[in-house]
Amino acid sequence: MLFSLFNDGMGNKGTPTLRGRLFYGWVVVASCLLIATTLFGIRFSFGVFFKSLESEFDWTRAATSALFSLYMILCIVVAILGGWASDKYGPKRVVLAMGAITGLSLLLTGQAESIWQLYFTYSFLLALGTGCTYTIVMSTGSRWFLRNRATVLGIIGAGAGLGTMLIAPVTAWLISAYDGRSAYLALGIVAWVIITPSALLLKKDPQEIGAQPDGGPISAASGLAEPADTEEFSITEFLKSRSFWLFLITWLAYSFCLHMVMTHIVPRAEDLGIAPVQAAAILSVLTAVSVPSRILIGRVSDRVNKRVISIVLALLHTVAMLWLMSCTQLWMFFLFAVIYGLAYGGLDPPVIALVAEIFGLRRIGVIIGILGVGWNLGAAMGSYLSGLIFDLTGSYQFAFLSGALIMVLAAVCIYGLRTPQQGES
Repeated sequence: MLFSLFNDGMGNKGTPTLRGRLFYGWVVVASCLLIATTLFGIRFSFGVFFKSLESEFDWTRAATSALFSLYMILCIVVAILGGWASDKYGPKRVVLAMGAITGLSLLLTGQAESIWQLYFTYSFLLALGTGCTYTIVMSTGSRWFLRNRATVLGIIGAGAGLGTMLIAPVTAWLISAYDGRSAYLALGIVAWVIITPSALLLKKDPQEIGAQPDGGPISAASGLAEPADTEEFSITEFLKSRSFWLFLITWLAYSFCLHMVMTHIVPRAEDLGIAPVQAAAILSVLTAVSVPSRILIGRVSDRVNKRVISIVLALLHTVAMLWLMSCTQLWMFFLFAVIYGLAYGGLDPPVIALVAEIFGLRRIGVIIGILGVGWNLGAAMGSYLSGLIFDLTGSYQFAFLSGALIMVLAAVCIYGLRTPQQGES
């Protein structure tokens, strides 16, 4: 499959590009994947540090959780500013700064002695370092490809799952073998070592190498041009458009459901008497399935209607959440993990590709950053409200039902999206 991907990017019949040479866009994709794997792995390792922070500083669960909550809120602003900076100055400079700040954040977090210091070193500095990760890697990947855009975004997006799979267990081992402070130091060094060289490989768009998306020379026939580029939206037009609000609600719903699952699936399983190690394995299976799902469904989305694929996957979320309401045994949770992992991993590439198709590429960084407001709000709401519902009712049933219903809303919003060719209103 990879051979065919490379051929699509550099040597198709009728595409004036040098045969036998790898299109530089694939180097950009590899760099974005490394950046996403590292920074998302660091972001989602917070749960691994949770117990060590709680015990070392003798904090309440609320005080410990507030570190991550504040981090997510700050990420809203950073994602928008980072997208704007990437559009204006290019991703290389932005990611170099992100890597430097992330390493510094983790190094200082390992030295912190009080909660206010952690609010600064972790919540604030780490938000500066990692808050615009998704915005940068997805907007950069979108610029380099047209025919294989959803496939490429699936590959890059797989970094979130890979990072969780690789960094979380290593972090847990470091904490058990040494301590949390040593683990923070190690992660800081990892950030510096991986992010800096990866950033140096980034280029903003194919025009920097005299090419168009997919590898055609800049003087090539207009058949390779980005369709949406002829009807670029200003930010004001973007914010006033119906599609903006539909995308925003879709991302809020998607994130609401996802973070509900990520936060509460393990406690739910343990409540039913499933051993902690087995309960954690449910999350591992879910994450593992999401990685190939992103790539394979991204590939399919480049060949069929992206809107249809997105609707099907949104409704598959609903099916999975309804099944979760009835899960009482380990095998049932594992079946849920497979179904949900397929839906969760696969939904992202076609939806992001639709953003580029509808709004064009000139301001894609800041556009994805603005849409990230919905994502971060959904994350905060899904995690918190699920716990609140459990506290009030003693059960997750209404929480999981809300997750199922909100993904029906997401499917309806996706159905309402229109490309420029179909008419934006």
